[in-house]
Amino acid sequence: MDRKEKHVMESGSVAQRETRRHFDADQIAESLPANGRRRKRESTRKTNRLWLWLGVLTLIFILLYWLFSIGIFEDLIGYFNG
Repeated sequence: MDRKEKHVMESGSVAQRETRRHFDADQIAESLPANGRRRKRESTRKTNRLWLWLGVLTLIFILLYWLFSIGIFEDLIGYFNG
């Protein structure tokens, strides 16, 4: 009877391990879409920040170019009386 009980206990623990393994696989499968959505939000934020900084740098470049070009053109026409 000891052997039979041992076999039943072993087969029960194997069944429990299989059930746990399937349960873990289900949890992983359910968490994959959530992880994908989280990663997409993070990458969207990073992309938005990059576009924002690109816009800021472009505006600074335009401003500096405008100021430089005004100075050169004023010197060429002799507009500045300073």
